[in-house]
Amino acid sequence: MSSGDQLKQLKTYEDSLKTLGYKVINKHEDQERKNANYAFIKTLVSALKINDSFHYPFDSVKIVTILNSPDSKFRLITWHLAEDDGSYRFYGAIQMNTNGPLKLYPLEDYSPLQKNPEDSILDNRKWYGAQYYKMIPVTTAANPYYVLLGWKGNSAKSTKKVIDVLSFRNGLPAFGLPVFTGDGKTLDRVVFEYTSQVSMVLRQAGEQDLIVFDHLSPSQPSLKGKYEYYGPDMTYSGYRLKQGLWFFEDNLDLKNLGDTHDNIPYVDPKKQAAIDAAAARSSHQ
Repeated sequence: MSSGDQLKQLKTYEDSLKTLGYKVINKHEDQERKNANYAFIKTLVSALKINDSFHYPFDSVKIVTILNSPDSKFRLITWHLAEDDGSYRFYGAIQMNTNGPLKLYPLEDYSPLQKNPEDSILDNRKWYGAQYYKMIPVTTAANPYYVLLGWKGNSAKSTKKVIDVLSFRNGLPAFGLPVFTGDGKTLDRVVFEYTSQVSMVLRQAGEQDLIVFDHLSPSQPSLKGKYEYYGPDMTYSGYRLKQGLWFFEDNLDLKNLGDTHDNIPYVDPKKQAAIDAAAARSSHQ
């Protein structure tokens, strides 16, 4: 197949994925969303089997977030499916840059069965699902790895975000690494939970080796531990990279940190769903 024919085929698949992705987000019936998601997965795999698909951006498929590793070794594709009860299930894949036959690691969301997510190293079959919006490569460590910032949804009452780590062991992907240090303990990943009524900052501070985030507190001291009542308290904390490890810092002054925005604009999917639904309604009026 010529490169021109491959491009045409990829464009056809992209159009199908765009249509299916819209249904995954906007169909009112739970089973319709699930059916569309199943068809989306099959179509995506078919598209990725085409030679040179690794370099095809699928720009119009808004349901997915695609992050390319800076070393061009792989790209990470993630998305979510909303459930009727307000929870979310996450889907994804790691596509390796092989310059040949497809090498794909599917990501299977194992979140409901994860008892201690901050203290677990997982593989792609037991993934702590999230939709990732930022990748930070760490090349100074003995074994290079990639920090991932992700939105995790959770329930109708609370939202989660996560700082996770992706590395490769004997060529196989692994999630989680004991590199986050603070309060006398070391974590494999960091999970934040807060009320679904607010947004939370979780970003890299410009080009610095620093991840900044809202410090979360309960609305009243008596609600400590009930995370559906937690929210930003107008102070900021962070993790700073030093010799391959991330050390916790409190009471950061964002004014002295320069640009704390992500390179890729990211909208909370809960808010994006409302925006898409409003746009769809206006287009039919």
